[in-house]
Amino acid sequence: MRAQTAKRGRAIFAALVLMTTCTLLFVLVKQRPDLKSSSGSSLGSPRLVSIEELTDYGEICAPEPPSRNASMIAALEDKNLFAAFQQTSVHAASPETGDTAEVTRPPVRTIKDTYPIYSSIAVDPLRDEVVLQDTNLFSIKVFNRSDNTPAGVEATQPKRVIQGPHTLNEYNNGLYIDPQTGNIHSVAMDTADSMIVFPGGANGDVAPIRKLNTPHRNFATAVNEEKGEIYITIQYPPKVMVYRKEANGDEKALRVLEGEHTRLYDTHGIVLDVKKNLMFVGTWGNASDHRVAGTGKFYPPSINVYPLDASGDTAPLRVIQGSKTQLDWMGGMSLDAENGDLYVANDVGNSILVFHETDEGDVAPARIIKGGKTGLSHPAGISVDTKNKEVWVSNMGSSSATCYSLKADGNATPVRTIRSAPSGRTSVKFGKPQAVAYDSKREQYLVPN
Repeated sequence: MRAQTAKRGRAIFAALVLMTTCTLLFVLVKQRPDLKSSSGSSLGSPRLVSIEELTDYGEICAPEPPSRNASMIAALEDKNLFAAFQQTSVHAASPETGDTAEVTRPPVRTIKDTYPIYSSIAVDPLRDEVVLQDTNLFSIKVFNRSDNTPAGVEATQPKRVIQGPHTLNEYNNGLYIDPQTGNIHSVAMDTADSMIVFPGGANGDVAPIRKLNTPHRNFATAVNEEKGEIYITIQYPPKVMVYRKEANGDEKALRVLEGEHTRLYDTHGIVLDVKKNLMFVGTWGNASDHRVAGTGKFYPPSINVYPLDASGDTAPLRVIQGSKTQLDWMGGMSLDAENGDLYVANDVGNSILVFHETDEGDVAPARIIKGGKTGLSHPAGISVDTKNKEVWVSNMGSSSATCYSLKADGNATPVRTIRSAPSGRTSVKFGKPQAVAYDSKREQYLVPN
């Protein structure tokens, strides 16, 4: 009896899973003679169907009569899936045979952002340059530090652009400029697992002089020039990798900071204070053991402080965390070591937070740059220029970089702004769109970002 009950329970569970799967199904196939597979069989042309609430759960998985299938397909004739793709060639497959065929069809129209999305920034005070990482057009753009886009001008043209297939630049971030050589270091966030290095003055479609293979999901870099070490944060599974600064190819890390006691949860920005032997690491608070399903937890975002040479499962010396901090998806961090000020690009908070380097616990920032006059729009990268007493910020939401006095506070107007798009324009903010659905009732495309 107990075995029969268990069997019946498994059957009910399987039915529920099947019903849920069928509910989410939204691609229909219509047979067309003009699409042929390699085996010569006809393939259906996928049609996009809106996701609507279903009430007749008894029939959602039942075989449909031919007449009903035909009427549904006819009703959706104008909802062409391929119009959502930018490519002129996609692959379609028959659900019956699994055969595939290439479908060459130009898009009716395309939705894309043709302007840069700046995720990271680095100032080179020796060469008087500002370097911006563009994650949308896969490029690195270099401007004069004194550039200031006038009102009414659409954009300031960069002095150099590193872009093209040979660069291996692909959804990169975490810029670092070598103060001696001007070499540009950049890490791939999600689609490639590497750090690439370009020589100072690089321009055009040039290959990197070095490519270090790294774990997946890099985010930021920091360098200890005295010891010749480069630090790379890994978002998930969270860790901090430390390599030789000149590391190349498959070279292994010198040491790794990771483990339960580190309190690294979705690791992002990083900055070093070499004189005080401290490492500051920003975390978003998303935690789980990737090897065990159901272990996900959410902690408040934090800035963790470690010894500079920390490795293994080392606990932080102290943690800045709590509602008073206003930390909200913070990105890059930068340090004014002379004044002991820690600058944080606070993306969703649309602000720049400035903490004392010695802060601990649930503390409010010493200063907050925020407001309508600031020009901030989803600030993601930040770079302190102590030589010129300025701090630069990259804005993902407006294709711009804004510069402030190092002592700026409140609703401060930028000292200068470099724009790569018309003033007032809001970025489409595409990151990595990986799917699309069509809502026929509202005539809208749904794109998870």
